[in-house]
Amino acid sequence: MGVSGKIVGKPEWNPYTPQYGNYVEVSFSYSPILWPWSGYLAVSLTVSKSAANWEGLAQGQVTLTIQSPPEGDELEPRQSVVNFPIKVKIIPTPPKNKRILWDQFHNLRYPPGYFPRDNLRMKNDPLDWNGDHIHTNFKDMYQHLKTNGYFVEVLGSPFTCFDASQYGTLLLVDPEEEYFPEEITKLKRDIDSGLSLIIFADWYNTTVMKKVKFYDENTRQWWMPDTGGANIPALNDLLEPLGMAFGNQVYEGDFNLANHAMYYASGTSLAKFPGDGLVISQNLKNQGHEVIKGASMREKNVPILGLHHNRGIKGSGRVALYGDSNCLDNSHLQKDCFWLLAALLEFSSYGNIPPSFKSKTSAIPIKSLVQLPLRLEGNHLYRYSKVLENHLGTPHTRPLPSCPHHAMAQSKPINTSAPLNLYKHQRLLSLETLPDMPVDRLGLGGLSPDELKWAGWKHNGLGGGSHNIFPILAFMGMVIVLVFLVNRLYRNRRSQRRPRLRKLHQIYSSIMKQPRT
Repeated sequence: MGVSGKIVGKPEWNPYTPQYGNYVEVSFSYSPILWPWSGYLAVSLTVSKSAANWEGLAQGQVTLTIQSPPEGDELEPRQSVVNFPIKVKIIPTPPKNKRILWDQFHNLRYPPGYFPRDNLRMKNDPLDWNGDHIHTNFKDMYQHLKTNGYFVEVLGSPFTCFDASQYGTLLLVDPEEEYFPEEITKLKRDIDSGLSLIIFADWYNTTVMKKVKFYDENTRQWWMPDTGGANIPALNDLLEPLGMAFGNQVYEGDFNLANHAMYYASGTSLAKFPGDGLVISQNLKNQGHEVIKGASMREKNVPILGLHHNRGIKGSGRVALYGDSNCLDNSHLQKDCFWLLAALLEFSSYGNIPPSFKSKTSAIPIKSLVQLPLRLEGNHLYRYSKVLENHLGTPHTRPLPSCPHHAMAQSKPINTSAPLNLYKHQRLLSLETLPDMPVDRLGLGGLSPDELKWAGWKHNGLGGGSHNIFPILAFMGMVIVLVFLVNRLYRNRRSQRRPRLRKLHQIYSSIMKQPRT
């Protein structure tokens, strides 16, 4: 095999028959040329329908032939056959109410567009650049869901591309993208058929957006946000068939909810909500007024959380709205609200509402005639959007893209066992079954002092146990060596000074003994 090459023919999937490799279906996509630091071979794995209730390990290998140019005196191209062993752990299909679909398709980030930070207090980090993915800045939230027995899948395509009957809850967190009209129609139909929806939104205000613009020294241009912390006008289009909407103000503040300390960091409020729904309000500071006017102003009974179940439609799903996503985001997390997400999932999956929520229900009706937020005039969201495009200076919706489809490769079973000399990777904690315990940022908040001591942790969280004594011993050894060297240096200098002192003493004595004239 040479430095560069190409794949000859098509890659093959060879399942090991004794190791249940036939339970795995494989599809491939690859680049025509393989070159250093470029070229790829993507492998998509799917569990066959025959293994829907099976649990175990399935193994096989991917076989492909790579052709490289001849080198030196060679006349014929080089050809090499490469085998990639694959081992897959399969579990039975989880229950529907334990399956969560995370919407990634409608999340946008910097670069290339200017999407501002979700927390306006964090002025040293002005850009939303972490990706808003369960493997980046929402990793702790994802681990919490796994610990509580939920299974999260990522949706990287429009809402028209998933089967809602397979999932219990669709989770939208801090979306910046627009929505296709077909998505809005399908989501309403899916909710009526039993799919539940949870949305964690964020701030949006066109005047505040103009305030957070900045001059970029590299491009020598003023950068204006293309949307707020979240795209509230697009979310309101999505929620319009449900009779719900978010507002135009930006709020901030501390409060207590269900015996939990909460921090509302640059969030929005509910502007429309069905009258038979449950709405929770809090007293918060109008942060948008502070950014625009420079003066602090508090408002009472700001609606921030809403729960609704349309009992008029038999078998319909449930909807929960919350106006801030910073409590789920690792980027600027101050007080997490993973417990709130778990409570909302309990509501969306089983219809259970915590009694503490009912006691906090707001008696003040939400004004349905409040002016809803509008899109910023002259924004350039179409430049980075997968939904919008520019046509003669006017943004409009693109044609709905086709859903991704994987053409499964034809399997060629091998009646042989998996090789025994395969590389065994180290066991990762995130891949193992975690115990059922409360999760905090350090993963230790739910343990008792005795459990912390048993686990090798001191109460102050700085660590303990036998594995932490080695740095202390190393430090003590360094101190002993340093003291020994300083002592030796001092003794050498002292021994060098003694002959000089004796000579000076002799000269002084001889002078004093001379007779005086």
